[in-house]
Amino acid sequence: MHKVLLSFLALSALSLSAQAEPPKSEWTITGNAGLFSDYRYRGFTQTAYKPSFQGGFDVAHRSGAYFGSWNANVEQALYRGASLEMDLYGGYKFATGPATFDLGAITCRYPTRANTGRIGEVHHDEIYAGLSYGIVTAKFSYALSNYFGLGDGTAGDTKGNWYLELGAAYDLGKGWSVNAHYGHQSIPNAAAPMIGLKDKAVDDYKVGVTKDLSGWILNASYLGTSRKDFFTTGVSAPEAAGKSRVILGLSRSF
Repeated sequence: MHKVLLSFLALSALSLSAQAEPPKSEWTITGNAGLFSDYRYRGFTQTAYKPSFQGGFDVAHRSGAYFGSWNANVEQALYRGASLEMDLYGGYKFATGPATFDLGAITCRYPTRANTGRIGEVHHDEIYAGLSYGIVTAKFSYALSNYFGLGDGTAGDTKGNWYLELGAAYDLGKGWSVNAHYGHQSIPNAAAPMIGLKDKAVDDYKVGVTKDLSGWILNASYLGTSRKDFFTTGVSAPEAAGKSRVILGLSRSF
């Protein structure tokens, strides 16, 4: 009788314990923030070689669907008076064997109160497809809009610009890792007189190292481009925006 009673009490305790545990959510919310000595987009400075504070959040569902927002300060003269870049994106990730695929879309917005007339605020919209396999990643992005406003208000048209990037990251252990990146940007009609660029394509590259300091990620990267003056900094005395530099940063996810 005592054994039966003890067994009943034990089963009851286990049942109550199981009921007390809250069900696991199908959604995951994460955030990120960081301070960097320069903000580079596809090899070119967005802050005239000055520091940048960046941050955002991501919401992911267990099915693979996700959406998020990311923000950073930018040089005003580049984006018709805007000092902030706001990225909104969403997509779907799924695994097939050892490979992970990522399909999605992103819009980059540059809000401003400046009177830009019929041209409007700068924006850039892309769809993308990515693949990860082991330490290697690849991604192809195709634009549905002019390249960050390049060609707006003129007879030029830079829609259909695309970007191909390849990357790799390797964990060295004890919080250390190394990474590398190569990208190729193609912009149709960029060399046309109404657009003003000398060429329609440019490459960028990066090699870097990171160190995990109890959740804080310290990183150092060396970046460069195939054409340093493909874009300028946009300040009152513009200079080549693709100069090779070492970029330092400290970031954290939470």
